[in-house]
Amino acid sequence: MFLRRLARAVTPIANPHAYRGQSSTTSPLPLAAIASISAGLSCFYYFNSPNLGHLEQISEEPAQNHALNPDKWIEFKLQDKAKVSHNTQLYRFSFDPNTKLGLDVASCLLTRYPLAPDDEGKRKYVTRPYTPISDPDSKGHFDLLIKVYPEGKMSQHFASLKPGDVLEVKGPIEKLRYTPNMKKHIGMIAGGSGITPMLQIIEAILKNPDDNTKISLIYANVSPDDILLKKKLDVLEDSHPNLKIFYTVDNPSSEWRGGKGYISKDMALKGLPGPGDDTLILVCGPPGMVKHISGEKAKDWTQGELTGILKELGYTEEMVYKF
Repeated sequence: MFLRRLARAVTPIANPHAYRGQSSTTSPLPLAAIASISAGLSCFYYFNSPNLGHLEQISEEPAQNHALNPDKWIEFKLQDKAKVSHNTQLYRFSFDPNTKLGLDVASCLLTRYPLAPDDEGKRKYVTRPYTPISDPDSKGHFDLLIKVYPEGKMSQHFASLKPGDVLEVKGPIEKLRYTPNMKKHIGMIAGGSGITPMLQIIEAILKNPDDNTKISLIYANVSPDDILLKKKLDVLEDSHPNLKIFYTVDNPSSEWRGGKGYISKDMALKGLPGPGDDTLILVCGPPGMVKHISGEKAKDWTQGELTGILKELGYTEEMVYKF
């Protein structure tokens, strides 16, 4: 029942506002739901092998009281799942209620399932990273918000899971080690499910009263109805003056008053902090968007050369991080 209430809390809504200069008139979410929702989904990586060599730094030795292990695949049981939208499900996996998951900011976990053995009898795996949307300090469970794609092997596997089934998980996989006040102003550009690591960092900043970091987020989606976690984002923006969000969609509704179309140079100029030593710009989204904004990551999954809109606006490689 709780998971279904949580699913309703993360259901997308077609809120027509983009930059929000005043408090929303929508009813506030239940505090339990607000505390439970953080960043979810993956950063659009897809792997067919359990080899982790192409991933960035793996976290250090597992803590004694953590459910995750960076060196070992562990089975977690599906406790429940709930429908969020026509193509998105919320999944809750359980573990020892006396332990925490052991996820750092900003990091993700790996999931996998085995494919049928090949002609030589060797087994391969579909492997993909996701960021839990539950609070990293939660004990006994973690939640994943999964968008199911028709051709997505991993998401189709999730869709087939039933309560009581198990999922193999490994981690955490550290991406960017965030520390409070590491920059005065952090700009974020996210597309679709690339919102995940952004939300993880946003929540870490906003729940820390000693962290004075300003946050500016540009969030792109196909349509207003595709903006999962929008209620969550709007509540956070309304209650924290250091968070500003601009939404843009490819297919706006007649009531939409936000940005229209792909993220442009003008959107970035108006919605992000300018280049400087105390600025950090984070980018995560579909490969085409990342290429347009900042240039792709290198083939070895390092940051690669900075190109695109951010390069044209005067940012340097030291000011930009691609998830």
